[in-house]
Amino acid sequence: MSALAPTLEVELALAARRGPGRRIVVGVDEVGRGALAGPVAVGACAVEIIDGAPPQLPEGVRDSKKLSARRREALVGPIRAHAAGASVGWSSPAEIDEIGIMPALTRAALRALEGLELEIDAILFDGDVDVLSAHLVSEDRPAPSVELRVAADRDCASVAAASILAKVARDAWMVELDAAAPDYCWASNKGYGSAAHREAIDRLGAHEHHRRSWRLGSAPAVAVAVPSTPVTVGAPAPAPVATSMPAAAGVLWDDQWYPQGGKERR
Repeated sequence: MSALAPTLEVELALAARRGPGRRIVVGVDEVGRGALAGPVAVGACAVEIIDGAPPQLPEGVRDSKKLSARRREALVGPIRAHAAGASVGWSSPAEIDEIGIMPALTRAALRALEGLELEIDAILFDGDVDVLSAHLVSEDRPAPSVELRVAADRDCASVAAASILAKVARDAWMVELDAAAPDYCWASNKGYGSAAHREAIDRLGAHEHHRRSWRLGSAPAVAVAVPSTPVTVGAPAPAPVATSMPAAAGVLWDDQWYPQGGKERR
């Protein structure tokens, strides 16, 4: 039996809590948190709800992990056409190494939200760790509420759409990086820890696009410290950044580590 399609029930409930009128609810999801290489990407899909009237998103929107690459790519245009706003935010490998994965995820999410250029009433975030609320304080208007929901990419249409935006954008980024470093097979593994990817790291060492604070290759893990840096709203988007850290720098994060289970690996 096929899985049920995601709905907008949660988004409508969040809009109703904020009262009548025009409300903007944004679904947010990340891609690439567990990868060894490349940025983490956060998709944001905003839906407009006016006096409780349900918005429209294209048919076929599902959790990105449940769709083929071709189907995901075909849905990006319709999602952008139907949504009140759509954006992808990024945090680079160098940022992840500098501040750690969760603050880097926060940066990427804030960049995605800023890219919408909308006044947001509520945010629906896939997962159970609130990385946003403390950074949404505004002197101009009430901060948007943040709703956490495990498996929101499966159940909530705006989050499923956000997952597609992030997945397609990050996959394209990794395919482009593959042209500069084909030995790591990023076009097929998208930076995750496949056997071919780890073997290439063992043989060639880490590339500038690797997360040097991760466990890379097949060597045993040796813990290293990463300094804590405050999250900065409006920090620049990721760019290829070389690092002087040696390839065998050890590990703070492992690609097997997830605050929530079942995150994508391909």
